[in-house]
Amino acid sequence: MGSGISIVLGATALSAVAVASVLAGGSHTADAERSRLAVVWSSGDPEVAYRVCFMYTHNAKKQGWFDEVLLVVWGPSSRLLAADKDLQAAVKAMMADGVQVQACVACANSYGVSDRLRDLGIEVRGMGPPLTEMLKSDWRVLTF
Repeated sequence: MGSGISIVLGATALSAVAVASVLAGGSHTADAERSRLAVVWSSGDPEVAYRVCFMYTHNAKKQGWFDEVLLVVWGPSSRLLAADKDLQAAVKAMMADGVQVQACVACANSYGVSDRLRDLGIEVRGMGPPLTEMLKSDWRVLTF
């Protein structure tokens, strides 16, 4: 179903994408209707995490805006998360509500925080190929 749109904000925009896909001859199967969001959090700024990234990511899952929601901890955000107990609590709350959380192993290793992130229950893995596949498929990818 890849629409080529990488950022979708709000149900109205999502509906417009769905209508455009149907008009363009997109398939209308159960898999095609499954909405998936990957949020790539790379900012080392805690205000971006609290006031934008986490708020949207958590609500995207809790409010049912997307069926599947993945938070990707990438770059400086891995160091910030490993050090900030309040951010850790927020990530654990998201995980409890069904948000999947994964961290880039190369980034986490470069900051020396891989073990700390794993201790938080975060899957630390190579993210280049998985993110590339998301970008090429029907996932919506949003970055902060």
